[in-house]
Amino acid sequence: MEDTAESGDCNANLRWQSTGEQKVDAAVQQWLDWDRNPRTRAQVESLVAAGRLDDLRSRLCSRMSFGTAGLRAPMGAGFNRINDLTIIQSTQGLYAYLFRCFADLSSRGVVVGFDTRGQEESGCSSQRLAKLTAAVLLSRDIPVHLFSKFVPTPYVPYAVKKLGAAAGVMITASHNPKEDNGYKVYWCNGAQIASPHDKEVLRCIEEQLEPWNNSCWDEELVKNSSLRTDPLTQINSFYMEDLTSLCFHRDLNSSCTLKFIHSSFHGVGHEFVQQAFRVFGFAPPIPVPEQKDPDPKFSSVRCPNPEEGESVLKLSLLLADRENAQIVLATDPDADRLAVAEQNGRGWKVFSGNELAALLGWWMFFNWKENHPDPAETKSVYMLATTVSSKILQAFARMEGFHFEETLPGFKWIGNRIHELSKTGNRVIFAFEESIGFLCGSMVPEKDGVSAAVVVAEMAAYLQTQKLSLNQQLHNIYRTYGYHVSKTSYVTCNDPPTIQRIFSRIRNFEGDGSYPKACGGVRIVHIRDVTTGYDSSRPDLRSVLPVSKSSQMITFTLQNGVVATLRTSGTEPKIKYYTEFCAAPGERSAEEAYDIMVVGVLYDITALSLSCSDVSRLEEELQKVTGALLDEFLEPDKNHLIRRFV
Repeated sequence: MEDTAESGDCNANLRWQSTGEQKVDAAVQQWLDWDRNPRTRAQVESLVAAGRLDDLRSRLCSRMSFGTAGLRAPMGAGFNRINDLTIIQSTQGLYAYLFRCFADLSSRGVVVGFDTRGQEESGCSSQRLAKLTAAVLLSRDIPVHLFSKFVPTPYVPYAVKKLGAAAGVMITASHNPKEDNGYKVYWCNGAQIASPHDKEVLRCIEEQLEPWNNSCWDEELVKNSSLRTDPLTQINSFYMEDLTSLCFHRDLNSSCTLKFIHSSFHGVGHEFVQQAFRVFGFAPPIPVPEQKDPDPKFSSVRCPNPEEGESVLKLSLLLADRENAQIVLATDPDADRLAVAEQNGRGWKVFSGNELAALLGWWMFFNWKENHPDPAETKSVYMLATTVSSKILQAFARMEGFHFEETLPGFKWIGNRIHELSKTGNRVIFAFEESIGFLCGSMVPEKDGVSAAVVVAEMAAYLQTQKLSLNQQLHNIYRTYGYHVSKTSYVTCNDPPTIQRIFSRIRNFEGDGSYPKACGGVRIVHIRDVTTGYDSSRPDLRSVLPVSKSSQMITFTLQNGVVATLRTSGTEPKIKYYTEFCAAPGERSAEEAYDIMVVGVLYDITALSLSCSDVSRLEEELQKVTGALLDEFLEPDKNHLIRRFV
């Protein structure tokens, strides 16, 4: 290569062969200048040597941004991947923003936790990344409450509140594929950061890209610094003690004859769920041996996401059959979500997130009323759900007299709303998102699979004394509050421009600025587009939910009472779709169902429940609309979308 140093050529005197693209060469040089991890340096050098320009552009010419669950991406070399360097950069930016916001940052400190993920080829285990996070903060003399071992994600926000920390960081990618990891940030109120904090942290990251000094790379700082503490024993003790606030029938639990199976999906949940069961007076659940211990390769499951249902719960269900157990509980790898299955005599019923929410919402209010007989106290009670979740809590609220609110998708919105409501003396007793994320009570402003698991167990134990199964009680709930039939699924799209084209077409379906007028031959009566802030149901045409331009989300309300939403995932390359048919309690016409669901008209509740044939009719109608939503609006074949297959 010709020496052109005097001319300022950025490729001058390089120790590697130029790619021929100045932007890529500059990014490669910057990476090699800053990165001190020999494995990720070698990955970049290998890509350069192989002339893999597309890979280099993808990895080095863009950066990660905060989604619905913080920063999340594949592990490996690159500015848009999770690795040593990007974690150091993220923490430098986080420090800069916290320093601006908290005059007492040096006394409050930051909580740091991690899960069991890791990748040998890049050397990026969650534990190592957590230590580097701590090292950056310790290098600025900020106290760090770093857990000494893996913990459930909810332990970090719980610790933030208990210890009065300024913020918390959890290194996790939750239920994502094994290649991924993430960086989830919690504010001092224990909720995940949302706007404007997320945008400001990103801006500060971009201003602090070069690692400050050698200390930022020094994992040994967590051993040697007097500013590092280990909150594990204290926080675990506090958590288990506070968990008793959700235990309403301990006297029944010790004599319960139900047998429970628990899978921790190779993650963190095993020992914490075992402890929670003991706190409630239960014998611990039987663990799935192949999935009990941490395994970053998730070797026994193709997909470490219990939301996917029966196919990924196979080992749990087989063990339950062998043990003659009635209920299967599965926490995802970072134990913030919960799947439940029940033996019904003919096989296994795997509950959807919306069905579990109906049960848990009923249970939490049932016990609230038992302990607060004065109806006046109900006026301060709230339940929350994300807007793509079932409207079953809304039906509860209308009949029972408490408050219900919706938030944008993502538990960060629920967590922040819980904080706001608590400041005015209100109390959230249950919140959920349909993707099997539940919060019973409000001891931590985050979804929590550990507490949800033991609450489900106690609910099942109580129902057993009433000679009822979970599924039988679910139908009792529907008979009382109206059948809510829902469907949730997704298609995968690995090409962001295609996603943009799909949603642009929907917004211009009937010409410029004109949305679709029908779906599957059913008239669309309202459209809400949270991405643009449009809502046709409101006089000012403006959405009540906050505008979220960084993601796509459009909701259609149809004349037959079906509500359907299309949205992009904030953590995975997916377009998710959600549909729900909400019937009124008892026999109702489609017009009446629409009035109750959308307009809010209340009818006298005197009719009997819907018959099986009527429920089947609702399911058929929902399936028809769901199919049309997919085929007419997303056009999977034309756009080369990958349909869900587990």
